[in-house]
Amino acid sequence: MQVAVVATLAAGYGCHQRLQSTNGLTKAGQEHKPDTDVVIKPVFVTDSVAHDTDDPAVWINPADPAQSLIIGTDKEQDGGLYVFDLQGKIQPDKVVKGLKRPDNVDVEYGLVLNGKPVDIAVTTERYTHKLRIYALPGMTPVDGGGLDMFVGETGVDYRDLMGIALYKNKAGQLYAMVGRKNGPTDGSYIWQYALTDDGHGQVKATLIRKFGNYSGKKEIEAIAVDDEAGYVYYSDEGVGVRQYFADPDKGNDELALFATEGFTQDHEGISIYRKDAETGYILVSDQGANRFHIFTREGTAGNPYQHKLVKVVTVSAQQSDGSETISVPLNKTFRHGLFIAMSDDRTFHLYRLEDILGLSAIRSK
Repeated sequence: MQVAVVATLAAGYGCHQRLQSTNGLTKAGQEHKPDTDVVIKPVFVTDSVAHDTDDPAVWINPADPAQSLIIGTDKEQDGGLYVFDLQGKIQPDKVVKGLKRPDNVDVEYGLVLNGKPVDIAVTTERYTHKLRIYALPGMTPVDGGGLDMFVGETGVDYRDLMGIALYKNKAGQLYAMVGRKNGPTDGSYIWQYALTDDGHGQVKATLIRKFGNYSGKKEIEAIAVDDEAGYVYYSDEGVGVRQYFADPDKGNDELALFATEGFTQDHEGISIYRKDAETGYILVSDQGANRFHIFTREGTAGNPYQHKLVKVVTVSAQQSDGSETISVPLNKTFRHGLFIAMSDDRTFHLYRLEDILGLSAIRSK
């Protein structure tokens, strides 16, 4: 989930975003080549994890955004979920260890368990083929030991979990969009599960649909959902970014394939910046070049699914895989939002959002 909570919290702040005319993104459709002499530096680099960082997510504390938490995966056979504060310091009482190669992680708000709304962090555990689910902010397990995914699949790596994105529809139903290391090319690569209470205060998963084209070239890992607009995006590595409706009732037709040119190697992490209800940006990692390509969230008048490239930025994070964008003020440092990129030195890099987007101000009352 990338945008749902952003919309709600932004309304609470009573403010909106606006683009500046200088030192920022130009009008949609005006392409940029990266300035390779300019490398954007993070404000903070997190403490190191034990093995190998892969993907971050953020839980926004509704009572005090300055006390929000960053959750990041440590991708190894004896891996874990690390929890950091907004200065990148590990919160040892919340870290979950002993997971079997957790890959991606996502956060969603308000899953009803025992009659009460619970915020959750969900990670994919590759070697057990399970989703692991934790209640926030305490990181208490609520999955009964894990939820089996891709049951019945027998192809090589067809059950080896990788990507995860959570979706909450307007009626409040939560879903998990789950990807894997390998899968079929018949349009059923991603499986979507409804997450509900099992009747005992634990989460159960019910398969709702199978969808999603796959080129067969590499793999699909990065998945992002725009709750507010109702779309899911995923990176078909080496090919581009594919877009579908997140609502299973709207069908399985592919809406767009973009970001097909200009990438050095793999298409990786996807995150979404919400400018307002309809506009914003989609940020996609160009892993081999240490760059992020930034596309319009909205389409054009003639094509609602045409996402134009508006900027390419180079960051200090190396070989960045997972990423996350938060579009609301968090504290004095991240007063316009936060961008997080995984780096291959076992850390996550925390950037001011205005440094990435090139905006001198993105919110005004």
